[in-house]
Order: sequence, then C-alpha cells, then structure tokens
Amino acid sequence: MNVIDHRLYTIRPRGMAEFLEIFDRLALPVLRRHLGEPLGFYVSSIGPLNQVLHLWGYQSLDDFERRSAARDADPDFPAYLQASAHLVIAQETRILRPADLPSLR
Repeated sequence: MNVIDHRLYTIRPRGMAEFLEIFDRLALPVLRRHLGEPLGFYVSSIGPLNQVLHLWGYQSLDDFERRSAARDADPDFPAYLQASAHLVIAQETRILRPADLPSLR
C-alpha cells in the first residue's frame, strides 16, 4: 500500500456498542464493496476513550479519491450516516504515506 487512510472517530460516551452495531450492519458492507477489507479496526482502551480507529489501504491518492467517491455515491451509505450521526462527536482523517527510510526498503 502506498497510501493509508487513517480514520479516528470519537463516539458519545456509552454509545460505543450502538455505534459498532450500526457500523457493522450498515457501513461495513458498503465499505467492503468499494474499499475492500480494512487494514485494521480498533477501539481505544487506554488513553482517550470512546474512540474507534480504522485503516484502509490504497495504491495512490487517485485510487483513494476514486474509491471514496464510489463509497459516497453508494445509495446504501446515507443510511449509515443517518443512523450513526447522534453517536459521532468528532472525526479525524489522515492520509499516511510510507517513510522513505533506506533501512526499511
């Protein structure tokens, strides 16, 4: 992977179980259809709590933009956004690229 989409969501306290159920039922099928399998999906247990982190891999920024546009245009995606809106307090998105370290090549 040349580009990693790093997404961090802060969930309303005591809303994690509901968020995860909604995400699994409504978002994950759409995301898998357009983005493939996540590289990782995590919840926080030490440090800032009530956070969900998921990572998605892409070949390039163009690949990221194309697949993200397809996800956003999917007619099933708004159901997830609507069902989870009351649970998401904040969202951070980062695009990560591999560091060019000679010893890691």
